[in-house]
Amino acid sequence: MPGSKLAVSIALPILLLIIAMSSIQGGAALAKGIFPVVGAEGVSALRLSLGAIILCLVMRPWRAPFNRAGVLSLLGYGASLGVMNLLFYMSLKTVPLGIAVALEFTGPLVLAMLSSRRFIDFVWIALAVNGLALLLPVNPANAELDPLGAALALGAGVCWALYILFGQRAGAEHGSQTVALGTVVAAVIVFPIGVFAAGSAMFHFTLLPVAIGVAILSTALPYSLEMFALTRLPARTFSTLMSMEPAIAAMSGLIFLQEKLSSSQWVAIGSIIVAAIGVALTVKPQPAKNPPRDIKRAE
Repeated sequence: MPGSKLAVSIALPILLLIIAMSSIQGGAALAKGIFPVVGAEGVSALRLSLGAIILCLVMRPWRAPFNRAGVLSLLGYGASLGVMNLLFYMSLKTVPLGIAVALEFTGPLVLAMLSSRRFIDFVWIALAVNGLALLLPVNPANAELDPLGAALALGAGVCWALYILFGQRAGAEHGSQTVALGTVVAAVIVFPIGVFAAGSAMFHFTLLPVAIGVAILSTALPYSLEMFALTRLPARTFSTLMSMEPAIAAMSGLIFLQEKLSSSQWVAIGSIIVAAIGVALTVKPQPAKNPPRDIKRAE
């Protein structure tokens, strides 16, 4: 009996984390479906704005203490979050969902690799580079892949790395409130861009149900599930499971958007996933004076 309870206590957070990743990518697929109406900029603005409202109602972040150092890190966290979302959605206009997530995933992957210089780390670097070489337009098999879209996805990856760095500092100050506060900052930055690009179409009442669906699938639901999983799984296990996200994104694109990838693109995504799993299992964590609390990526 105790053994079965232990198995359930481990299996449940793993299942919820997989649901959370699937929810995020399902939300991205739903968001891509309304690009023709308000564009990537408009969808980004709606998703962040509605997500910020939902998170504020649930987490009530105004109760969090503030100081100057904490505010500066929070602004950096929110800005990187907002630009990351904007660039990622803009990349989806011309790049399949699975490829965009794989390219974006290289940001935190490189950041993790920088923490060690052992031989095994160069194996993971080689795998990641191989995956990039197979995905980017420099590969003849990907000649039709839009260079600008690929660059935007890589730019989102850079922002993801900055999001982690700023998030570590902001999380030490604001804890679980960081996600809600950062999403508010991101919404303030991206909302005017969305209005400028989409105009009055962004406020059409018929768009609201879909926009709320995107906000729930991409923000409220996965954040809640990830929070549950994060507090019940070892950090290394959590990171290893998160490495599945490019594959989940590719499957989501195939199922919901009929985005078919070539065999070399699947191999590339697999290389990046293996590199990410390898880093998660072998990297030596660096000691931090202010360890991050409850910080996760918000794609």
